[in-house]
Amino acid sequence: MEQTYIKKILKTRVYEVAKKTPLDYATNLSRRFNNHIWIKREDLQPVFSFKLRGAYNKMANLSEDILAKGVIAASAGNHAQGVALSAAKLKIPATIVMPKTTPEIKVAAVQSWGAEVVLHGTTYDDASKYAQQLVEQQGLSYIHPYDDEDVIAGQGTIGMEILHEHSGKLDAIFVPVGGGGLIAGVATYIKYLRPEVKVIGVEPDDAGCLHAALKAQERVILDQVGIFADGVAVRQVGKLPFEIARTHVDEVLLVNTDEICAAIKDIFEETRTITEPAGALALAGLKQFIARENCNGCHLITIASGANMNFDRLGYVTERTEIGEKREALMAVTIPERLGSFRQFCHAVGQHFITEFNYRYADDEKAYLFVGVRLNDGLEKDRLIAKLRDKEYPVIDMTDNEMAKSHIRHMVGGHTQSLANERLYRFEFPERPGALLHFLTRMGQRWNISLFHYRNHGAAYGRILVGIQVPDEQLNELQNFLENLGYPYWGEANNPAYQLFLN
Repeated sequence: MEQTYIKKILKTRVYEVAKKTPLDYATNLSRRFNNHIWIKREDLQPVFSFKLRGAYNKMANLSEDILAKGVIAASAGNHAQGVALSAAKLKIPATIVMPKTTPEIKVAAVQSWGAEVVLHGTTYDDASKYAQQLVEQQGLSYIHPYDDEDVIAGQGTIGMEILHEHSGKLDAIFVPVGGGGLIAGVATYIKYLRPEVKVIGVEPDDAGCLHAALKAQERVILDQVGIFADGVAVRQVGKLPFEIARTHVDEVLLVNTDEICAAIKDIFEETRTITEPAGALALAGLKQFIARENCNGCHLITIASGANMNFDRLGYVTERTEIGEKREALMAVTIPERLGSFRQFCHAVGQHFITEFNYRYADDEKAYLFVGVRLNDGLEKDRLIAKLRDKEYPVIDMTDNEMAKSHIRHMVGGHTQSLANERLYRFEFPERPGALLHFLTRMGQRWNISLFHYRNHGAAYGRILVGIQVPDEQLNELQNFLENLGYPYWGEANNPAYQLFLN
């Protein structure tokens, strides 16, 4: 089976439309981490993503009769653009089914290549199911984004180029993972010629479908996936990629949103290119690997898989970058409510640069501060917290508290004095007209909304924090409402950020 893939990779037709992208030596990153680091620049493809390779290779290997009927794909982004450009090159009709939540910039990009766009549903799964219906109805050929031999072979040309461009010592290659087509193709080629080179997958910690599958030794379906790195937000790894990964992938690392944001900044400072979150995923894993292994002088390659970034997401990325680089800590600190207590606290903090300071009067005895502090290194946070506690300040570390970072820091305003039965939930709403109305309509007039905070950071989903007043005897009714609503949600009533600043 391995030789079959190798032959397919060697015979691929991707260069009729794709570029041989450079393998750039990352001078600044190499110096900073005391290792030799290269970036494979798939962000320089005509559609700003590697997806073009697999899509074109699949379509170029179809018969003329099949091509004449047209092709169809379901995608919210990079695969859609790859299929659309490939269809334009082959002069065949293409239909792309995209969720209604797809940002307009991506819809316009697909249409610019001449493909017909059909907007259906609110998720990739909705779009995929509808695309399959059109396959049956219209006799179109479905171009799968990752679970296909020719697609995997097309992506495998990246591994082939890496070994052409880098013939010297090589310790590891870091590959972003969504459905698994890219890592399957790269790992097959690399392990065939250079089995000593580690192939390491990288996934978001809230969308680790390959990590979970390898741990379970079978494919699993994640209950839900995070959507920040939307290019790899896949609930189940592909069947073919999983079989390859079981024998050819050395390990899979999980990274968080803050680490991804920091990697976006790293690539920008190195190349002056802004990658999408999935495009910086592999670098985030590479940095984690260096820290874990304490390696020096290693030769490491990361794949920058794409740069289809919405401009309005940059504010959110910037906000989370400092935490991702461990250059900022967020803390909840309790101080006495008396004259001079602020000054005494600032003396306790010392020469640290305060990035954020939120406070509002709550009662006559205690004041709760939401504080951001600039750090010089990853160990400084623990030292500062220990120092404050030695001075008898109660401190809670909020640096890894998602609700605190996404909502509380923007809405610290003091406590309410007479609010009964408040239940707090965090939701992800699809960014489309009517989403909030749908929520309120389903709720009806049963309960009062006591708190509401919404942030749009340019993704397909918005993040909402909601307080609802629900008596104890109606909790079962509330649970039914939440389950039937269809939006991912998390109960946050016990979150210390809520208890300190809002409850």
